[in-house]
Amino acid sequence: MFVGNLKETINLGKKFAQKLNPQSIVLLQGPIGAGKTSFVKGIAEGLSISEHVTSPTFSLSNHYYSGTISLIHIDLYRLDNSSAAQEFFLLEEQEANQNEAILVIEWPQLIEPILSNYWKIEISYSKNFGRNYKIFDPKNSLTLL
Repeated sequence: MFVGNLKETINLGKKFAQKLNPQSIVLLQGPIGAGKTSFVKGIAEGLSISEHVTSPTFSLSNHYYSGTISLIHIDLYRLDNSSAAQEFFLLEEQEANQNEAILVIEWPQLIEPILSNYWKIEISYSKNFGRNYKIFDPKNSLTLL
């Protein structure tokens, strides 16, 4: 699916949020600057979250509890050890389960092997402008919104 600009990215995130349930896990893969956090901003809008959504690159996670469903946004970019990434994820997953929150994880490569039921979104740059999105549902089927 092609997305041409920031507004379309946020709108896609809002539309995608309608597919999510409490305790859904969403993995976001894509290069730096591809729009992963912008997509999460759209998810947050779709969940009626009132807090300002920012990248958790330095904090590793940001928690948003004001919406119809809570959201935990994780960024594992700074972790290069799978044990540390998995340990951190398991703590955040416990928090998500207790609060019936959705987990969205940027740079999930180190934890993907321990997961079995999740949405996966692959974002790539288009040739001239915009982004291409591939969205896979928990059954690993390519899904179009």
